[in-house]
Amino acid sequence: MGGKNKQRTKGNVRPSSSGRAAELLARDGAGVPGFVGFGASTSGDPGYVPAIHGAEEIDNLVDADFRLVLRKLSKRDSVTKLKAVQEFGTMCHERDSDTVKGVLPYWPRIYCKISMDHDRRVREATHQAFEQLILKVRRNLAPYLKSIMGHWLIAQCDTYSPAASAANVAFQAAFPLNKQPEALSFCKDEILTVLQDNLLKETADTLSDPQTVPVEEREAKYVRLLTSSLLALKRLLTHLPHQERESLRERLGQLIAPGKFWKYSKHKTPQVRGAYFEVLASLCEHVPELAQGEASRVCVAVLLSIDDTDPVVLPPLWEAVLHVLSSITDCWSHVNAQKGVLPKLWVLLKEGGKGLATALHPNLLPFISKLPDEVTQPAFNFYSTFFTSLVLGLSSERALSSPSESAAIICATMECLRFCMLQNSGEDEEQKCIQNMLITDQLLPLVGRALGSSHLQAGPLFFQVVDMLGSWEKRAGEKDLFCRLLADFWEELGRLCILHVDQEEAEQGALEGIATLLWIMQNPESAAWRQTTRKKKRELKICFSDLDGKEEKDEELQREPQNKTTFQSDDCSPLRTRHLGELVKQLAKLNMVHVRERSSARHLHFLSLLLRSFSSQEVFRVLLTPQECEGDLGLGDEALSKNMAVRFLLLKVVTWLKQDGRSDTDFVVEMVFSVLRCCGSGDEKMLILNHLTYMDLKWGILLEIIQKACAEPAYMDLCQGWVKGSVLGEKLVSLAAELCEMGLRGTPTSSAPKHAHSWALISLSLSQQHNNETLIGKEYVEKIIDRLHATLSEAKGMSDAGNMEPLVSFISDVAANFFSAVRGCLLLASAEDLLFTVFQLCAQDQTVTRLSDAVLHKLRNAFFAGVHALVSFLKSEVKEAKFFLYVAVWVKNQLINSPLGLKSLEVLVEAVQKLVETVGMAQPGDPSLMWRFINSLTPTGEEWTKIRQSLPPQWVKSPLLSGRLRITCDCPCADVWKFRMPARLPAHLCVCALLGQVVCTALHNSDQQGADAAALLELRQTGESSVNVKMFMCFSSFFPLSEKSVSTIQVLCPSLPREDREALVDLAIAELLNWQEEGVTSCLAILHCCLKEDTPVAEEVLSAVIATIMEWRNSKEEWFLFSSHLGNVSVGELMLSVEMMRFFCWLLSHSSAVLQGAQWDLLLCSMLAWLETASDNLPVFWNPWVQLFVCVNCELIVRLSEFFMAPPSDVVGTLPAELCTEWQEFFVEGIHSLLLPLLVRIPDEFTDPDDPLFPVPVLRSVGKALMYIPVQQLTNNKLPARFVAGQKSNLPAALQTLLNTLSPLLLFRARPLQLAAYHVLNKVMTGLPECDGESDSSRAEEDDGEESPPAALMTILTATEELLENILGGVPVGEFAVVQPLSVEHCCILGYLLSWKLLLTFFKASPSHLRVQYSSHLKKSRSLHKLLLYLFRLMPENPTLHCQGAEYLLFPLRHFDIYQEKRVSSAVDRFTSRYVSSVLSSQEIASVQSSTHSFENMTVKARCASREVIATYSVDDVFIELVIQLPQNYPLGCITVESGRRVGVAMQQWRNWMLQLSTYLTHQNGSIMEGLALWKNNVDKRFEGVEDCMICFSVIHGSNYSLPKKACHTCKKKFHSACLYKWFTSSNKSTCPLCRETFF
Repeated sequence: MGGKNKQRTKGNVRPSSSGRAAELLARDGAGVPGFVGFGASTSGDPGYVPAIHGAEEIDNLVDADFRLVLRKLSKRDSVTKLKAVQEFGTMCHERDSDTVKGVLPYWPRIYCKISMDHDRRVREATHQAFEQLILKVRRNLAPYLKSIMGHWLIAQCDTYSPAASAANVAFQAAFPLNKQPEALSFCKDEILTVLQDNLLKETADTLSDPQTVPVEEREAKYVRLLTSSLLALKRLLTHLPHQERESLRERLGQLIAPGKFWKYSKHKTPQVRGAYFEVLASLCEHVPELAQGEASRVCVAVLLSIDDTDPVVLPPLWEAVLHVLSSITDCWSHVNAQKGVLPKLWVLLKEGGKGLATALHPNLLPFISKLPDEVTQPAFNFYSTFFTSLVLGLSSERALSSPSESAAIICATMECLRFCMLQNSGEDEEQKCIQNMLITDQLLPLVGRALGSSHLQAGPLFFQVVDMLGSWEKRAGEKDLFCRLLADFWEELGRLCILHVDQEEAEQGALEGIATLLWIMQNPESAAWRQTTRKKKRELKICFSDLDGKEEKDEELQREPQNKTTFQSDDCSPLRTRHLGELVKQLAKLNMVHVRERSSARHLHFLSLLLRSFSSQEVFRVLLTPQECEGDLGLGDEALSKNMAVRFLLLKVVTWLKQDGRSDTDFVVEMVFSVLRCCGSGDEKMLILNHLTYMDLKWGILLEIIQKACAEPAYMDLCQGWVKGSVLGEKLVSLAAELCEMGLRGTPTSSAPKHAHSWALISLSLSQQHNNETLIGKEYVEKIIDRLHATLSEAKGMSDAGNMEPLVSFISDVAANFFSAVRGCLLLASAEDLLFTVFQLCAQDQTVTRLSDAVLHKLRNAFFAGVHALVSFLKSEVKEAKFFLYVAVWVKNQLINSPLGLKSLEVLVEAVQKLVETVGMAQPGDPSLMWRFINSLTPTGEEWTKIRQSLPPQWVKSPLLSGRLRITCDCPCADVWKFRMPARLPAHLCVCALLGQVVCTALHNSDQQGADAAALLELRQTGESSVNVKMFMCFSSFFPLSEKSVSTIQVLCPSLPREDREALVDLAIAELLNWQEEGVTSCLAILHCCLKEDTPVAEEVLSAVIATIMEWRNSKEEWFLFSSHLGNVSVGELMLSVEMMRFFCWLLSHSSAVLQGAQWDLLLCSMLAWLETASDNLPVFWNPWVQLFVCVNCELIVRLSEFFMAPPSDVVGTLPAELCTEWQEFFVEGIHSLLLPLLVRIPDEFTDPDDPLFPVPVLRSVGKALMYIPVQQLTNNKLPARFVAGQKSNLPAALQTLLNTLSPLLLFRARPLQLAAYHVLNKVMTGLPECDGESDSSRAEEDDGEESPPAALMTILTATEELLENILGGVPVGEFAVVQPLSVEHCCILGYLLSWKLLLTFFKASPSHLRVQYSSHLKKSRSLHKLLLYLFRLMPENPTLHCQGAEYLLFPLRHFDIYQEKRVSSAVDRFTSRYVSSVLSSQEIASVQSSTHSFENMTVKARCASREVIATYSVDDVFIELVIQLPQNYPLGCITVESGRRVGVAMQQWRNWMLQLSTYLTHQNGSIMEGLALWKNNVDKRFEGVEDCMICFSVIHGSNYSLPKKACHTCKKKFHSACLYKWFTSSNKSTCPLCRETFF
């Protein structure tokens, strides 16, 4: 049979022995025997999925695919079952109904198993598949319904919600809602059988196989089954009709009779307990007779579990508690309430329900309503304990932190208190005691506690109290009891409030709480808490029935409509009005005593809150003394003077507002509006406010009044006439004038306390709107804006910027708020002028305005807001806006007539650009305004002529040489170019720069951008010399080409679409092929501009262009300027050669494949001829066009050098055969034989680098081309010999001449020349040490053994050291010197550092023995010492170091650090550790890691993080280790050499090796790899010639690591001492192991 993992032979299709046996049985006609565990079936269905061959007659209705899926469903693996269930559902959905029906006989058994699977995904997928099965088979499921209904109902109560939901959906798909009870009734017996088995018989071990299923999984499955079964039982009882439940009473009795069922009340799992109590509640509700029969066990299980506070258990438990109290009449006879129930309840209530008050406390009122008298007696003690415990629950941690918990406790307390009050509304002594206790001991202390607690004040307590008072007030007319209760309540409440108010240091929270309570009593339906609660959910109202003797005293629970309330604020009962009024007046009078006598701010705040809710003449009267109630107020209105509220305002409130020490006047200002509510007409209110305005109040008071009026519409209605009136308007205008005067005088408003809020008041008055109108009168707004504009204009021209900043800042804030908030504000002419002045300040440089960045930012915000408001509001009326015309005229005047520097121009351009952007964003669909503004900015023809004539020629030079400008005007003489460019920018360039940026911005923002691919924007200078913005529909208008059109196309070409550039190329090439003498230069220029932008051009076209140039070479050779005197040729002729060179450069980089043999000859020969022409015309290098000629020629040389250095792979095969050879052997030598002398001749011809005629661009281009000069040509250069008398040198004459010629150029005051000389010399530096090495062996013995670096460089160092000492000598080490770029000092320092960089390259190429000599020389001359001192003065604070070559100067670096004074040494050490050490250490470690040198018997490992190198030397499987550690301040600190593991070497010898290696690394500039090679050499010598011990056959002993030292005197062989000892002791002989002679 083999094992289950045995590989089956390929091709073996013979069935197994069991399969063959089954087939024989079927063939013999014996039938298929039954299988154990499946049982017999009366319907003939097998109840299983047949899997044998030859039984097709039994399962012919089962599809093969379904059979396979059903087999998978019996697998143990969850993933397999999940996929199988999903596949089953898909197949049920896709297959026809007849095919699916064949599965029905086998589905019940499988469903009953997998519906209880441990994997919740499988359970969910099972019912989703079941739904598909139901939809397909419909009524055909009926015969199998009883076998699956029990598990189906359990699945609908699954603890995993998605699985339960899927089961419910499947159930609803099978049965409509009206048929579901009928279906359950049909299967009720089978369901109860399944539930009874699950609840009473099943265990964790019977549900799952203990051998294969873990304990945790078994327990989880069992708990889930218990929970679902209990919930299914409840569901069954709920949905069954009444008569069906009655028929099941006997079966249900059998289910609940066993003791195991009642033990579930104490089950350890909360889910089981919760489901169990739900079942008991359902039993009590639907089968009360059965519950009554089991009353003893039901009451014990439920009532004694009342302290179960698990969140899952508590809600169903209390549901069961209430049902038990309602259904079982003698429930308290089965439990002891005083000992077993109530104590647990008190503890639970005192702890606030243990965080479950929202679930527990709503059940308390129904609970106490069902308690019989024998449980609550004595009633006084019961209620006292009950309410005390409830109130104590408010102190629990959860109630203090959770508003919902606290609200639930309060609501329950007040509901129960109202119920108890109704229950005990009699006149006997006990009930009176209870009434008194409930009010005095419970209700009022709770209210008092809330007065001192902010979180209780925010809860529902006050609203519950008001509702309770409302219910009492309704019953007050029926019973005197409630009148007495109300009187007692108000009396005690008054005492409580007076107790809190009549304190010198009254608590602010308590006073606010009293005010809140009184306000809620006055306006119970206006509270935020009640409104919020009603939005969240419908309220459950408690309405108590009338006690007229016809009804019981039990409460009645009913849901009231949302709009029905127990107390309406607009229908307040006279009884409450009288009590409330008396209490308010009493509190107000008492409060006024504290305000008058002690000036208590807290009591004054409380008074403000009272008056806000109770502003009446009676209240104001008690606040005044009898003397204050009489007399004239000076208002001119006798009736108004008799108004107590007005008298209180003028006699009290005004006094409080004028107090200097009062910072918080908000609540005092609130009293003003309380007074206004007591005034009749609007004229009276305006008269009072005008009277206040004339008083000498702080501006902050008026600001607060207006702010409150703007914040609340009701307040605005009270003072609207005053706000729009003339008194306030004129007051604000005078205030603005006063503020502006103070600002112009430089007096800060902060110095005057009266004006602390003045600017805020002005800003609010201007920016606030009411009903889409300005807050104050429009005429006053215009006056204020006019004054602000005049002040800002005056401040703009004042020089004392420091004092003007506060004024400008305030005005910009006011303007920004005004522009952004007031619609149509810029219709005012003064507002438009203000906006223009703000723009002027934004468009001027800070050196002119002397404003800080913060103030400028505010001005820009105001400007952007104003422009956006102007354009957005006016829209079609923008043509009449004068602002843009003002701006255009002023900007044009600034550009043409004002001297602008670079910074001033940048600020102006940025401001205009932002203006255009803002206009574009405000009018995205209509760019007409934007283009009209740009036209207004454009100068007229006369202005263009004027500024063009005043443009100096020096401004042409830079754009010409950079390729940004192509111009062929007449070249001025050299005297004109000698003048330096003025510091003031020419007006022509300023106008062009601004218009260019503005037009680009407009095109970017315009919706028309890209709408017409052929449209081009051209700034064309016409015959009238005016610039027009013109749109061209075709490019033919550019031809014939002129200088202006070429410049236009050059600027626009990068922005043109590809199709437009292709059209330009076609037109240019057409003109070029039909060449005329005047137009070829322009055509080449246009072609080059388009080619640079990657415009595709066919190779045939390029070949035609090259052929045309070759024709020019044959017929128009004078166009090429070969051997011409460039001083006598025209600019146009020079530009033609320049354009040809540019075209050749592009060909080499992008399309070199088109070049053939003759064309290559033309290119190379022309290039060399042009170079010869340039070399012959050195004196005219002052000419910018000649400089351009030379620069482009050098660029062509660079492209050729790069091409031949690495030819493109796709071109190599097409090059002529001898081309590369000709380049190397002829053209390279010809090029550099001209370039190198040219580099030397230029400083000879032009000696002053500060002269404007000095050809700096030529030097830059020549130096770039010389970077490709071969070293061999430098070694064999043809420069004129130059030697220095007395100069020691081992170099050949040509090399020495090169050094002597180029080294002085390192100090020439032209940076391009310095860099060019450096790069040329750097090429030969690596070969110079060879000359010293060859002469080292032949050096005379009397020589001092010291070699000097190249003398030419040392001369430069010596010459510059004195200069650097003068420059940097006064800067201490550790501080950083600042050197201005391109200054004389900068050139000197650069030359010095470049010389040292050459020396470092020289050091790097030197062998180790020469480096020692060079270092010694530098040490003697102190050159390196000076270099390091200068470097530590020139280093920036955060340098980026490469340290190339510095590793060869480590020894001098260490000596430099040693010989410095402590301050310098500390600074150097700190700098080195921070910036240098990590770089050098990484380089050193990386050199070890990347080293290709391999050692025999030794391995080297480098660790960058720890800066260490470990070398391991192996001998006979024994290892010797050496550790080299770099210090943290490397290279200043000494390198540490540690012994990792010493084997076979004496200690003294090992120390000598360590010392030698340390000395080599630290003091001889040795590298780590060289040092390790030295150490390995010593170790090799130590073990060299040492023979193996002939006993252990090892050189080193395995245990003590010693060498063979004991020698035999006969055979002379050496052995280890330990080996000999072991040999002698084991053999019991003293003979030599080898020769067998006696060993002695």
